[in-house]
Amino acid sequence: MILGDICTRGCRFCAINKGKPRLLDPEEPHHVGLVVKELGLEHIVVTSVDRDDLPDGGSAHFAKTVFWIKVLSPGIRVEVLIPDFRGDRRALETVVCSGIHILNHNTETVPRLYKRVRPGAAYQRSLELLKAAKEIREDVLTKSGLMLGLGETFEEVMGTLRDLRQVNCDIVTLGQYLQPSVDQLPVERYVAPGEFQELKIEAEKLGFRHVESGPLVRSSYHAWSHVN
Repeated sequence: MILGDICTRGCRFCAINKGKPRLLDPEEPHHVGLVVKELGLEHIVVTSVDRDDLPDGGSAHFAKTVFWIKVLSPGIRVEVLIPDFRGDRRALETVVCSGIHILNHNTETVPRLYKRVRPGAAYQRSLELLKAAKEIREDVLTKSGLMLGLGETFEEVMGTLRDLRQVNCDIVTLGQYLQPSVDQLPVERYVAPGEFQELKIEAEKLGFRHVESGPLVRSSYHAWSHVN
């Protein structure tokens, strides 16, 4: 995770500290590249907090991080899990054209629950971001994910999956929401493994290139296998 450890948003499912972030560390991209090289990774997922305090949302910092990863580890596959950059297409283009292989942006939940789960975010804006990524670079793989157990219905999940396919999203992850602490939203329901399997089957019918669906699934769960 880059761009610091304080987020400017207030998503009610997340335990990351909220508030006024510190100044960016200009050496962080290089340091991340060095760590990735030392670990000898073949696939890396780079994510971040939201940085609405920055004019570009931190997109240039993302691009610099990708640059150093690829310079120091040629041939590595880079996946980024990005915020919505407040819908700034130029910021998105900076990241999409930085040499990444996969552009991940999570819708997180169904539209009806956005105000409760993701205040400050917008469902349609997230869909537009994924659509725009393909318009900017047709060959980039796009990915998104949902947490289940926040009060959504099966049909609402299917509606979201259909929306994702309409913007040509290639990969989707479906996992169980777990309450990080008493300060976050409670779990409304624990989804049965059989329902996750049913959603996987239905999502594959919609044409996703890869579907990862199960109680323990998270955005980067088995990420390397999503493109094999």
